[in-house]
Amino acid sequence: MVNTVGHLDSGASDAALFPQGAIGLIRTAPRRMVTVEPFFMEFIAGVESELTPLGVSVLLAVVEDVDAECETYRRWASMGMVDAVLVVNIHANDPRPHLLHELGIPAVLVGQWSGPPEFPSVTANDAAAMTAVFSHLAEGGHRKIAHITGPAQYAHTQQRCEVLDVLARQRGIRVLTFEGDYSDTSGELLTTEALASDPPPTALIFDNDVMAVAGLHAVRSAGKKVPDDVAIVGWDDSPLCRLTEPPLTTATLDIFAMGQQAARSLVTSLKTGDVGAPTLMTATLNARGSTRVPQ
Repeated sequence: MVNTVGHLDSGASDAALFPQGAIGLIRTAPRRMVTVEPFFMEFIAGVESELTPLGVSVLLAVVEDVDAECETYRRWASMGMVDAVLVVNIHANDPRPHLLHELGIPAVLVGQWSGPPEFPSVTANDAAAMTAVFSHLAEGGHRKIAHITGPAQYAHTQQRCEVLDVLARQRGIRVLTFEGDYSDTSGELLTTEALASDPPPTALIFDNDVMAVAGLHAVRSAGKKVPDDVAIVGWDDSPLCRLTEPPLTTATLDIFAMGQQAARSLVTSLKTGDVGAPTLMTATLNARGSTRVPQ
């Protein structure tokens, strides 16, 4: 059976918190996305850096939708396969925390969650990051910006969009929003669609680096120069951003450290039974050659 004990004696070793020797992590996305999205692999590496010394493995599953994810949790619970799970991409009216509570599976939520039920959580400060991105572009003289987002149901997507909308209205800057799925295909297609508007945007914000790199190629295919004609900002600052020409300006988040913190929060929760305060990870703006202030 899955470990449903609220907490163990504080003197117990950390390894004893995981009798099954495994935690679960499910990615809801087309399977090919896991191989091309740097965020997920960096996050897992951070988690493993904390848990592998305890003899704990990460059981990774890739499923097509939330229904399949919930069914996987039920199967794991019935078979006693994992001691706990990490839940990513929290969204509005998310059924997963409620199900995990019912199943008695300990969890850490990676994203914004106010409950009920209460769970430990680790989330990025997307409001501060988007504020920094917008200020950089507004100071650069951009008056029309296209925002190519991840899936609209995700809480972090909603927060980024809301903050950008408020800031843009305050400055009289127009924002076009296009919903993507974090894939290179959506980045390329939506960039082409954005550039077809009249007048076209002079700056593009992408919600991950894969879409940003694909967008860079789409901008060039349209006969435009970066950053002279179009500025580009990516998100997460994976190595992809430093390998392009020009290198991409990004909202920089230490994803490896986020994975580490999620693992630490899980260990602490299993030890004490306490939810604790949400951990907020800070993202910063890393300005590179894909944006510049006009002379």
